[in-house]
Amino acid sequence: MKKSKQGGVFSGLTKNSFLLALTSLFSDISSEMLYPVLPVFLTQTLRASGGIVGIVEGIAEATKNIVQGFSGWLSDRWQKRKAIALFGYILSALAKPFTGLAVTWPWVLGARFFDRMGSATRSAPRDALIASSTDEQHKGKAFGLEGAGDNLGAFIGPLIAVALLFFWEFNIRSVFYLAIIPGALSVIMILLVKEKKTDVKSKSKIDLRFRNFPASYWKYLFVIGLFGIGNSSNAFLILQVKYLGVSFKDTILIYAAFNLVAALISYPAGNLSDTFGRKNILLIALLIYLITYTGFAYTKNLWLIGILFCLYGLYQGIFRSVGKAMAADFVPQHLRASGIGWYAATLGITGLIASIVAGQLWDKEGHAAVFMYGAVFGLISIVVFLFFIPGKRIDNTTPT
Repeated sequence: MKKSKQGGVFSGLTKNSFLLALTSLFSDISSEMLYPVLPVFLTQTLRASGGIVGIVEGIAEATKNIVQGFSGWLSDRWQKRKAIALFGYILSALAKPFTGLAVTWPWVLGARFFDRMGSATRSAPRDALIASSTDEQHKGKAFGLEGAGDNLGAFIGPLIAVALLFFWEFNIRSVFYLAIIPGALSVIMILLVKEKKTDVKSKSKIDLRFRNFPASYWKYLFVIGLFGIGNSSNAFLILQVKYLGVSFKDTILIYAAFNLVAALISYPAGNLSDTFGRKNILLIALLIYLITYTGFAYTKNLWLIGILFCLYGLYQGIFRSVGKAMAADFVPQHLRASGIGWYAATLGITGLIASIVAGQLWDKEGHAAVFMYGAVFGLISIVVFLFFIPGKRIDNTTPT
């Protein structure tokens, strides 16, 4: 794989690094055309409650993240990253239009299930492709670049939704149908990626026996799981903005700004984590999360809510790129897809719990309770993270 010119901002990255970032860009344009629209579609068009939003999004995101563990294991066993990722991108692109056909919320749940199943199938092998696309010392950069593409897509997608709904006056269901176009472009991008051949001897060593992973990896997953129990779906942030009186259009624009901030910070965060260590940068992300969730619980000022949402974008961009890179640090190279996959599965299981709890709190205890619940677990995870996780970089270039 040809690397970019040494000494520049993108030094150490390869053609595959950029193709995978473009794949995530188009895929997230497709997904994020729908995401800020979906809670409103559920609660206003289909008359579902906040609890139903929590169930739909919790199951959808749990499906995505839990299946990533098995997808990662399968990718490691077969050493076929690209083929599995390609199948996932195709499935996800085809599933999105079916959401627009929904007449009841279980239909939405079914469509979201298959969409997230596709996302789950592709994510771990794609992340393994990212990790193998460049040298170890530039791994944070590679994940940061992909995170920038992902979050930039999450910025562009809502803007396209706004244009379709408010400038061209498309029906809300049409947004779901048109999302297949950028989804198809993501399929084309992954087709152009060249997979690096791997020694087939490693296949015989790979199974579902979790003892293959070191103790430091499981400690990391424990802290991530503790954090995830309080980290409910972002749909509740969107609903809170809408609840406080912001128009549907402005709610989507605020969400787009949040994703722009996440896109802008992703690559610098990944780059800095290569230099200053993953732990230090990830700790900053967790502190930002604590501040923003506490702010959402206590303020009803619309300007401050908008600022907090954008601040939350800093957390999102840092956590997405650095969190996965740190998971990859703890496992040997031939188990990369599995290691990142089970990391995502941990977030999925705990995220399902968090979203179901948040839905009940939203309906029965008040909206502020959702964010205080998240803030409490954020604070606990920060304390545990400080004393439980090693800060030094892990050398995992040789299989164990």
